[in-house]
Amino acid sequence: MTGWAGRRVVVAGAGTSGVAAARALLRCGAAVTVVDRSRSERTDELAAAGAALALGSDLPPAGTELVVTSPGWRPDAPLLVAAAAAGIEVIGEVELAWRLRGPGAAPWLALTGTNGKTTTVRMLESILCAAGRRAVATGNVGLPVVDAVTADPPYDLLAVELSSFQLHWALSVRPAAAALLNLAADHLDWHGGVAAYVAAKERIWAGTRTVAVGNADDPEVAARLARAPGRQVSFTLAEPGPDQLGVAGGALLDRAFGGGELAAVAQVRPAGPHNVANALAAAALARSAGIRPAAVRAGLLAFVPDRHRNEPVAEVGGVSYVDDSKATNPHAAAASLAAYAPVVWIAGGLLKGAPVDELVAAVADRLAGAVLLGADRAALAAAIARHAPHLPVVEVDRTDDGAMSEVVRAAAGLARAGDTVLLAPAAASMDMFRDYGARGDAFAAAVRALAAS
Repeated sequence: MTGWAGRRVVVAGAGTSGVAAARALLRCGAAVTVVDRSRSERTDELAAAGAALALGSDLPPAGTELVVTSPGWRPDAPLLVAAAAAGIEVIGEVELAWRLRGPGAAPWLALTGTNGKTTTVRMLESILCAAGRRAVATGNVGLPVVDAVTADPPYDLLAVELSSFQLHWALSVRPAAAALLNLAADHLDWHGGVAAYVAAKERIWAGTRTVAVGNADDPEVAARLARAPGRQVSFTLAEPGPDQLGVAGGALLDRAFGGGELAAVAQVRPAGPHNVANALAAAALARSAGIRPAAVRAGLLAFVPDRHRNEPVAEVGGVSYVDDSKATNPHAAAASLAAYAPVVWIAGGLLKGAPVDELVAAVADRLAGAVLLGADRAALAAAIARHAPHLPVVEVDRTDDGAMSEVVRAAAGLARAGDTVLLAPAAASMDMFRDYGARGDAFAAAVRALAAS
């Protein structure tokens, strides 16, 4: 952490990662200027800690040597464009964390993907802790990586979830092992197109000594894994070959690192093929670091999934109600729907231009009915009319606090004993709810009210 004293650094954004970056730089003796849209409690706290403020500025102050940007800032933000034009290096908080590591720093076991990142990094954290390692999930999962690398006492291993935004600004990060879970079009407005989005994801494998772990069942991932410069290891839901982890005889098997049988498929939570794939990715990263098979098994057994991810809510009249509000895009919804049949599907919200025909065509034979809500429900209704014209569909046009109660009652009316009513919206929530968590909470409350009645 030497060499920072007196360096003039701009921190763009006073969110969670920006605050962590600014405080770490101040501790190192850097001259920090914080730029944000407006004054807030956080900017006041940073000013009290010694940072200068340049609120609303689109230009880096004279003499700026480095800009550390928050992941929410797009590359075309005027401040970042002006810095690049002036020849000032722009990095992200993750890159800063990499540069702040001291001698003997904890290895990074990193992962990215369009969907499943948080579940996988939490699984990995559970496995590492079951092995007796001082480890923590960090990055896009909540704890800023800067805080993880500067923790005292230090960690033994870091389980690092990285978004495409973070990877875009992380040019020199070289994890000990890194996994790419899956690829589907997402965040194209931020990146400017599919090619830039995928290139950011692929950057996680840039190190020649990085063990590159990829999903052999995802053609886009498999094609890119073949050109990763480090050792290539893949995972599959089929029986594994050499340098693979996979599934056979109802068990997770490791034939890449010689671990043999790791755990039973039935022990993986949450349920569903996509979560078995997530468990295989977490196991591969752990095994690459020498974690024993018994700890992989123990960690998966001890793992408690985060909320709103295939979370069982209740069984009412023989019908199971499941909250997967985190399925905020079609790719995630497809994975969720693959875990259940027959399904009364609750979907809708803000699609943000994402096409849904391929999703509906793929899952049509699993559906017993659909209840649609939100701003873009018409696009889903049209796709269902094309690919499942005889499916019973209810559209709920309410957007008030009672909307989810009406949705759940409508789903209950379509469901029969043995069905699953699944909230897997395939869309963002902000048209009607604060976030996907609030949407899931509203669903759970409506299901509990149904049960009580």
